[in-house]
Amino acid sequence: MREEWIELAGLRAIAVGEPDAALHVVLCHGFSMTPADLAPFAHSLGVPARFVFPEGPAPAELEPGVPRGRAWWRIDPDERARSMAAGPRDFAGLHPPDLPAARARLGAVLDEVLAAAAGRPVVAGGFSSGGMLAYDTVLRAPRPVAGLALLSATRIAADEQAPHVAARALAGVPALLSHGRADDDLAFAAGEALRDAAAAAGADVTWVPFDQGHEIPLVVWRRLRRWLAAIAAGAPSVGAPV
Repeated sequence: MREEWIELAGLRAIAVGEPDAALHVVLCHGFSMTPADLAPFAHSLGVPARFVFPEGPAPAELEPGVPRGRAWWRIDPDERARSMAAGPRDFAGLHPPDLPAARARLGAVLDEVLAAAAGRPVVAGGFSSGGMLAYDTVLRAPRPVAGLALLSATRIAADEQAPHVAARALAGVPALLSHGRADDDLAFAAGEALRDAAAAAGADVTWVPFDQGHEIPLVVWRRLRRWLAAIAAGAPSVGAPV
């Protein structure tokens, strides 16, 4: 499959696949990752899609003064280390100052991809903080996406999201969510809470729990592949009971 660096809404991105593909997929990387970490994933899926992996606007630091990868909002490395030492986390109460700007940037990316897709289905999503941002963006400012893929994510700023959940802002949107029971970064219960919130917002939820940690294992790869292929084929229903 064709792979190239492009620019969307002022962000660099890796695009995999042809512009006239039957399906367009925007997937956001997690903290301290880059688009290149997810690009091989697109090649392996074998779905007739064009994948776009935008690059987070902020540098990430796992240690103070040591940049590694990118982030969607700035995270203090010392504070991150303290929070992780307390056990798997739930970001529902977190309000990153950079979140509104990140949401606006991803929203602009989605708008450009939707325009380029010219009526073909577009799926939005991401891994970890990338999934948090994708959910937050589409929930707060709904766009005509054909699905949401939220991999090992949680809610963020849940109190601000609550009115949009109550308004069923995701009514009828297929949503695939996965989370590891042994996730030592983001709590499995936090993933379940995101699942329940998406369902309460009206999404047609497919839930894929697994026994591993903070990752995208084979069971998720297989389910995501089938789910995306069904959307690309225009299947009337790609969800599954929660």
